[in-house]
Amino acid sequence: MFNTRLTELLNIKHPIICGGMFRLGRAQLAAAVSNAGGLGIITAATFPDEESFRNELHLLKKSTDNPFGVNINLFPTARKFQAQDYIEICIEEGVQVIETSGRSPEEYMNQLKDANMKVIHKVPGAQYALTCERIGCDAVSVVGNETGGHPGMSEVGTMVMIRKAVENVSIPVIAGGGIVDGQGLMAALSMGAEGIIMGTRFVATQECPAHNAVKTWMKSASEDDTVIVQKTIKSPTRVAKNGMAMRVLDLEQSGASLDELMPLITGTRNPSVYSEGNLDDAIWSCGQAVGLVEDVPTCKELIDRIIDDAYISMTRVNALYSK
Repeated sequence: MFNTRLTELLNIKHPIICGGMFRLGRAQLAAAVSNAGGLGIITAATFPDEESFRNELHLLKKSTDNPFGVNINLFPTARKFQAQDYIEICIEEGVQVIETSGRSPEEYMNQLKDANMKVIHKVPGAQYALTCERIGCDAVSVVGNETGGHPGMSEVGTMVMIRKAVENVSIPVIAGGGIVDGQGLMAALSMGAEGIIMGTRFVATQECPAHNAVKTWMKSASEDDTVIVQKTIKSPTRVAKNGMAMRVLDLEQSGASLDELMPLITGTRNPSVYSEGNLDDAIWSCGQAVGLVEDVPTCKELIDRIIDDAYISMTRVNALYSK
């Protein structure tokens, strides 16, 4: 086992987190990750109303006795059900870990800390880690440009991001972007991170609710099969390089407005991909690490393999060293 400040903070066996994933971060996947010794997370924005979100929390609590978390995206939304509503339900249901993303959680920190929650904020730049520490976050996830979903505007890779963050903050840093295996975990720990966060790799697991067509595509995909869209509206998103992504890119290059892009980038299209397997019907998050995905194991098989391979990597490097 690798005991780090993150495993101590979250009371988990392994320093591995399944990041919040829209539509896919549900109880089945989160429970599988938590039961395997990592930290599973359900994504609040997946659920359209208070009842469905609370029901998913109840299902998760029945499915694992281990710690789990909830992702709450703080980016403004037109939805009636807002971040504050999710937070209140989490407090009522005794959720112990909150992963925030999108915008700073500063306005909610007193409420979260009064409820004895551990707060992890996910940022796309090392400079934002300083703010996380200042406002009282317990840990910060730093994701580089390789990451699926929102990598930010900087286009800086994970290797540099993590080193910069570790040098500048004292709270635990969690490394994300381009990490799928034990070699990635070992690299992250070597750079001073206290653990890893993965999204893309957990999509290609048996417990993930994504359609099998998605997982089959991932096994054959290369590291070049992703693309960043939405740069022109200052919301860059790394997604699978499919027909819809290329349509969006073409529109952006022709100067399309947000109103013109919205029908193609809206999350309401995702069920066609994740539930029906129509891979070109929507843009869907996917990191460059998809090029390292070769199989679809259970979450336990994956996490056990990551830990074993990290140990093998550490042993190999130690054998190379001599005074």
